[in-house]
Amino acid sequence: MENGYMPQRRSAVPGRRRASSSARRVALGLLVMVAAGACRSSGSAGGAPEPSTGETAFLDTLQARTFRFFWEQCDAGTGLAPDRYPTPSFASVAATGFALTAYPIGAERGFVTRAAAAGRVLATLRFLWQAPQGAAPAGQAGHRGFFYHFLDPASGARFGRVELSTVDTALLIMGALFCQSYFDGDDAAEREIRALADSLYFRANWAWASVRPPTIGHGWTPEAGFLPYDWRGYNEAMPVYLLALGSPTHPVAPEAWQAWLAGYRWGTFMGREQLGFAPLFGHQYAAVWIDFRGIVDAGLAPHGIDYFENSRRATLAQYDYALANPGGWRGYGPRLWGLTACDGPVNAELVIDGRRRRFATYWARGASFTAVNDDGTVCPAAAGGSIVFAPEIVLPTLLALREDHGAHLFGEYGFLDALNPSFRIDVPVQHGKVVAERGWYDTDYLGIDQGPILAMVENHRSGLIWERMRGNARLRRCLRAAGFTGGWLDRNAGGP
Repeated sequence: MENGYMPQRRSAVPGRRRASSSARRVALGLLVMVAAGACRSSGSAGGAPEPSTGETAFLDTLQARTFRFFWEQCDAGTGLAPDRYPTPSFASVAATGFALTAYPIGAERGFVTRAAAAGRVLATLRFLWQAPQGAAPAGQAGHRGFFYHFLDPASGARFGRVELSTVDTALLIMGALFCQSYFDGDDAAEREIRALADSLYFRANWAWASVRPPTIGHGWTPEAGFLPYDWRGYNEAMPVYLLALGSPTHPVAPEAWQAWLAGYRWGTFMGREQLGFAPLFGHQYAAVWIDFRGIVDAGLAPHGIDYFENSRRATLAQYDYALANPGGWRGYGPRLWGLTACDGPVNAELVIDGRRRRFATYWARGASFTAVNDDGTVCPAAAGGSIVFAPEIVLPTLLALREDHGAHLFGEYGFLDALNPSFRIDVPVQHGKVVAERGWYDTDYLGIDQGPILAMVENHRSGLIWERMRGNARLRRCLRAAGFTGGWLDRNAGGP
């Protein structure tokens, strides 16, 4: 064992490295019930049958490799997670939140010891707590308890002129709160983890960030002040509002949740009514830490579903979109689907297969009634991060992605970020490579896509994150402040 990393207990699906480890049916409990067809079981949130030996071995390998991305590539001194690898990059505050979420999974799966995982978490939280905060434009990690979007991985100082980010800070705090719930031991290290998680959460001044109340702003820079945008509607920023409403120290006005809900858009896509957001990451991020099954707020109660069911519908709709393939992209179908924010080959308009096509590099790809942003680039995290919602379609797709694309897509740290089988032109690309007769493949792993894959596979297999977070007093307070009721939240009504 080196640096806390433990050899795997049994070999799994062969690859460049060998690595592995070793709801019930739930009624929604809503005032209006229209989703009776959605099966919920304890073995898998989407009601799929138990995985075969080969599927289990694959998930072991996928989790072990993806975990190692965070364990091996986060800065040894600061604990900050890289935005991407192997391309040299700044550190990502959001990816660090996913790294914090990864370490308990690694301990639970036996990839590292509990003590080693606690040590990594403690070092990261200590650094974040002690990193300089202030209004100066350089040399600071954050201000008013928030962190800049990107940081220097070694010093933790602001990278370039990036903004102070409310949503990235929220994702970081969610990871810290999961560690608070998981490391519940009485030794000094685990006690300090719990205290530091509270300290980081309590320091964030959400009322200050509510510059145009009752909404909450995207961020701030020392040079220009607050950005002219507020978080509204259904997207990845739900944790911003939940944490802000439930803050014991700097809460926002109770009306903030209604302002958030006011931006919701309902419609039908691929025959499925849903609350719309095109990229799948918007359906995944909050659900990494929050078990939405059976709890409901004022935004969804009139529609008779919970956020889990809405995310399931969005996942199934993207699958159906790929089967229909209105854009005529190569490979789309049950073995290749899933649109979300990810890398892409180029920002250019090119002729491919006799058609003029517009391609993008990093882009919030997605498909919904709200928007269709599709250039033939598929991200494994779109499906992988949705495995809890629809395992019956996601798991076969993940297996097919590895089988069909091999080492071009599945490498040292699991799935590389993206691929585009339609892009077969030999031109310079911003990231990745073009493989003759196969298309474009990314050659980077992205932290904010690795995180949901690892976490959601664990929620699908064991419910670990959801189980621990259901007992987190801070999260329960946040959900109640937003008006959530039902299910496990009501069963914990006597708690904090």
